[in-house]
Amino acid sequence: MELSVVQTTLLSLLIAVVLFLPLTVHKVEENLEAFLFLCGMFAVTVSQVWSGHLVLTALEDPIKITLAVLVAGLLFRKFNKQLQKLTQKAVKVLGLRATLFAIVFILGITSSLITAIIAALILSEVTVMLPLERKGRIKLVVYSCFAIGMGAVLTSIGEPLGTVVLSKLSGAPHYADFFFLIDHLGWFVLGGIVFMSGLASAIRDNPIQKAPGPKPADAGQEEHTVKSIVIRAAKVYLFVMALVFLGDGLKPLAMQTISHLSASWLYWINMLSAVLDNATLAAIEVTPDISTRTLTFLLMSLIVSGGMLIPGNIPNIICASKLGIKSKEWAKAAVGLGAVIMVAYFILLNAFL
Repeated sequence: MELSVVQTTLLSLLIAVVLFLPLTVHKVEENLEAFLFLCGMFAVTVSQVWSGHLVLTALEDPIKITLAVLVAGLLFRKFNKQLQKLTQKAVKVLGLRATLFAIVFILGITSSLITAIIAALILSEVTVMLPLERKGRIKLVVYSCFAIGMGAVLTSIGEPLGTVVLSKLSGAPHYADFFFLIDHLGWFVLGGIVFMSGLASAIRDNPIQKAPGPKPADAGQEEHTVKSIVIRAAKVYLFVMALVFLGDGLKPLAMQTISHLSASWLYWINMLSAVLDNATLAAIEVTPDISTRTLTFLLMSLIVSGGMLIPGNIPNIICASKLGIKSKEWAKAAVGLGAVIMVAYFILLNAFL
């Protein structure tokens, strides 16, 4: 559909609001799920794309993720002590730095098989059991979510982005199979995961006893009450529903402005993935006649920028909800890092493709 000037202006302003209000207004930050839900409804209203199918999709899409969060929360509640002993043993045997490296690397590499959701749930549980202050925990989560986002894109199993791309390229001329994205992105993704793992291993070892707040065991007990698990799952449901509305509401603007741009332009404009579902952007941008060079540019920009803000990726949402990480805290650890990685990949992609 063709948007009017008024619609285009309102949707463009909405993107700015979604990007900056959670970082500047405390009440918005505290109620991010409700804020994004209202923004999503506003976007759908402005774009005039309300439909029964959209409402049904918004109600259905969060169910699997919410059930995964709920079931995993209950399982981790039951086996919390065993997981805590295993984590402590790993730190004792390997040392903290090697353990941090291993956590990020293993979750990043396996996320394409165990799914980004399961990887994020494991991460959120293990993080609170490590002898790190809050600042160190946030860094670990951010580095890990970058790695998980990178790794999960490599197959149709890991996250919806890979599913969308492989589906759209399954015919001529690409005939994309299960290993298509591994073949084209594998080395770039592996390098990113190793880099994130290295950053995690460099997190300073500050004993948890020096930091305010409960020790890991106490924190685990507080986080694993049935009430807290149910509330956290409900928040994830609302968050994902909000992103469905926001993605569909902004889709006409994206189709009108970015669907026919060059690889370099797509690369930088895809930083919108920090607040939009990357699968939605991929559905707009990926066509059967796309070149592998352009595909690599747009996918790398989507998966990197998706780690920069909490709404950018499902692992971010799950971990931020579980660990109570605020928008400002996430942005402080992730935006600058993400910008550096974007520049680095842009140089590498231009040099090797």
